[in-house]
Amino acid sequence: MTEAPPSAPPAQPAGPIKPSFSRTLLAIAVGAVGGYLGSLINLPLAWMIGAMLAVTIAAASRLPVAVYPKLRAVMIAVLGVFLGSAFTPQLLEQIGAWSITLAALLAFCIIGGGVSFLYFRKVAGYDRITAYFSGMPGGLAEMVLVSALGGDARVISLTHASRVLTVVLSLPFAFQLLEGYSPGDRPPPGPPLMSLPLGDVLLLTGCAIFGFLLAKLARLPAAPLVGPMLLSAAIHLAGWTAAKPPFELIAAAQVVVGSALGARFFGITLAMVRKVVLHSLGGTAILLGATLGFGLLLNQVTGISLNALILAFSPGGLAEMSLIGLALGMDPAFVACHHIARLFIVRQAVVIVRRRLLDDLRRLGAVDRPV
Repeated sequence: MTEAPPSAPPAQPAGPIKPSFSRTLLAIAVGAVGGYLGSLINLPLAWMIGAMLAVTIAAASRLPVAVYPKLRAVMIAVLGVFLGSAFTPQLLEQIGAWSITLAALLAFCIIGGGVSFLYFRKVAGYDRITAYFSGMPGGLAEMVLVSALGGDARVISLTHASRVLTVVLSLPFAFQLLEGYSPGDRPPPGPPLMSLPLGDVLLLTGCAIFGFLLAKLARLPAAPLVGPMLLSAAIHLAGWTAAKPPFELIAAAQVVVGSALGARFFGITLAMVRKVVLHSLGGTAILLGATLGFGLLLNQVTGISLNALILAFSPGGLAEMSLIGLALGMDPAFVACHHIARLFIVRQAVVIVRRRLLDDLRRLGAVDRPV
């Protein structure tokens, strides 16, 4: 009796590899080169988009690129402080005008997320859980509950990373081509490093550290960004300082954020890219269509700029969309506030639907498997 040949080892899943010092250094080096080249050719949001493109190419080519999550969190905190500096005392006069658009976010999440769910369920053929979490206009961090429900975390992760990448890449170019936006006309987003007084340095550093810690204690979504941004906004609204983080630190933060997003594509196979990314583009088109629809309607109702409304409702990342708004000369505080509200809505919906799905699965005694 001959023995059966040993089975082949299971295929390694697509997705980010474990970060190490050398892998992080390689990712940041590639991202810095991409960001610098992007700045030379005047890419919109050059340091982040250039880094994202360069590291995405490196990751798809199986170069061992990865970014420490803690490093990304630190740089996200820097961006949070920077975004919070846009909340000037004059901003308080505008909050009342945002009530209608903030309330409309709930309808946007229900309609956009619902249609996306049906698309991923009926067209892409995903199971209910994978389709739901792939279709919701949230971020990767808000979708971590899928592992307990049987959803395919690789598909969901790639879907959301592809969506954010598509939105971050397409919107600045769309504004540049259709609206005549010229990236060469914008001033540096922050002062030179050596021009910032020590008192402001300490104050902004305190916003990053204590804002993050307070947000973690309060269990706020996207704590590394939201906490420092809220604390920075508070001290700027109070008039304690008008300082912004230095340009060099902002550029470095954008390189790290862009590199971390690009590194998520390490080890992806061509077959998985074709299937998941193409389906992701369809879901992204649905959400962008909903974004445009709500933007046109709210523009007529409120008179707020259509461009600002599109960025505020677009299904990209909070940090990325806020930075694009800043780069395009729009109000980053308006954009950031709406994305924070969207994250709260999506997170609460995840909790509610998670309970419902668990009840259904217990009653059925089985879990749908992803396709």
